[in-house]
Amino acid sequence: MRTYDEYRSLVEAKLTSFLPQVAEEAATVYDAMKYSLTAGGKRLRPVLLLAACDFAGGDINEALPYACALEFIHTYSLIHDDLPAMDDDDLRRGKPTNHVVFGEAMAVLAGDGLLNSACEVITQTYAKCFDDPERLVRHIRAGNAIILAAGVNGMIAGQVADIENEAPEEGTDIAQMVDFIEANKTGALLMAPFTAGLHIAGAPDDMIRTFEFYARCIGKGFQIADDILDFTSTPEELGKSIGKDKEQGKCNYVMVYGMDRARQELSALTQQALDAMAPYGDSAAFFIDIARRLETRKA
Repeated sequence: MRTYDEYRSLVEAKLTSFLPQVAEEAATVYDAMKYSLTAGGKRLRPVLLLAACDFAGGDINEALPYACALEFIHTYSLIHDDLPAMDDDDLRRGKPTNHVVFGEAMAVLAGDGLLNSACEVITQTYAKCFDDPERLVRHIRAGNAIILAAGVNGMIAGQVADIENEAPEEGTDIAQMVDFIEANKTGALLMAPFTAGLHIAGAPDDMIRTFEFYARCIGKGFQIADDILDFTSTPEELGKSIGKDKEQGKCNYVMVYGMDRARQELSALTQQALDAMAPYGDSAAFFIDIARRLETRKA
């Protein structure tokens, strides 16, 4: 398998090539889409998709359009998440947020454009598989995993619950709500790269199930780490505003359970992810390293 930076370089080299051409009259939305897409970031989700495909013996060039589409979706979610009507942030990845630069209306359209472009990339890739029914089925399953994870039973569901529970009503099961938000707002879009990458490679069902469990662990852990960093980091380290969850009274893991419990849960989830990879031995070193890096990340 390749290194993280090698996978990331493959994504960076192709990412903007999947942006659609637009009419001159709509050039501003292209500029807004590209602004956020090229603002940096870890490219974690597309890297995981390529790595999962590679691990299962697939062709990562075949998986690359899906990896880029997934980054389109992630970037759209950040643009919308930063809007005044959502989290109202003016800093993302160390740069002014999209709506600060282009205005709220154009930021909404840029997010819409990236989401639609992701679907275009995925469906255009299907068209290249019509002469091979088995390959087409694998690609449809991969695309479906990504689109479902971003939808109203995935990331959007988590966002809805996050917004509606900034000040939870009396009688709300706060613990259950936190789990729901973290499994969907962040976790769904971290499971999708594994499911999609493995489907493209034609991985067996037992491998897909194992990696989906691993993804659930690191996905929840990733959000808990975010919750911790919202209290402990700085805007310079994190590349975005801090203290927003406390300010808005959100159902943040730290706010519900306390810092010590949050750190313990993050550690336990990391260990579960490592245990899931243990049967694969040294061949799973990439994913073991990812789990450990996500536990200790500072940004």
